[in-house]
Amino acid sequence: MRPLLAKFCKLLCVAITTCFATNALANNEFNDLAYGNDPAQTLDVYSPTAAKNAPVIVLVHGGAWRFGDKGNRAVVKHKVAHWLNNGYVFTSLNYRMLPAADLLTQAQDIVSAIQFVQTNAASWGGDPAKVILMGHSAGAHLVALVNAQASTGLLDSKIAYPWLGTVALDSAVYDVIKVMRATNTPRLYKRAFGEDPAFWQATSPLHVLAGKIPPLLLVCSEKRPDEPCAQALQFQKRVESFGTNVQVLKKSMSHRNINVLLGKDEAYTAQVDAFLQQIQKNRS
Repeated sequence: MRPLLAKFCKLLCVAITTCFATNALANNEFNDLAYGNDPAQTLDVYSPTAAKNAPVIVLVHGGAWRFGDKGNRAVVKHKVAHWLNNGYVFTSLNYRMLPAADLLTQAQDIVSAIQFVQTNAASWGGDPAKVILMGHSAGAHLVALVNAQASTGLLDSKIAYPWLGTVALDSAVYDVIKVMRATNTPRLYKRAFGEDPAFWQATSPLHVLAGKIPPLLLVCSEKRPDEPCAQALQFQKRVESFGTNVQVLKKSMSHRNINVLLGKDEAYTAQVDAFLQQIQKNRS
């Protein structure tokens, strides 16, 4: 029995050692890094320890521009697990929210976070020239708006490198003016966009857009009654008129699951991965 016990203990030790070694090599995690002076302006970084010149995903959470958090499990759990295993650096950020900060201020926070990521990417094993924007819901609107602002030259002095591309996860407000002029505008949009048509114009990605932007993937839910895919197709047409490559990915998923299942659902995640691989190939 003793030889068998000794053998079992040896195997167990090897398994435990391998497990800890694997976890140690899996990633580094840096929490609550400040990219601005406000307490809300922080981000988390998840990085494979062996990363070098890796692409960097910058995730903007949703929450009606009013709530949400960068560390929410629905926001990061499956995404971090998937993309770290595929050699990406992954960052998730918080930003100032309503009512303290309006949507233009929130977009400025996204730009500040991009600046911070590009400045520090190399220290996490990332490449500052390989940033990928990603946002869900309100976050999808904000990353689309930042793209539109970049097309006007507004960000030329602020961003060191153009980002590789953007994944917008299920926004239904690419055309803010159209939404706000509808007879059944949801209350959350009224609270976010207010009553001033000039503000609608300034926060509408479709109307701000004035030129070519990096490639864009618009994921939209076919289950929502407000038809975000119709908005995505409208925005696609506008963006393509400036020569940008845009893809619309329609999914038979709820608004929530488009966020939660990314990184877990193999078929869905593979479609997003194909876009990410293509934009990296095109840039190289």
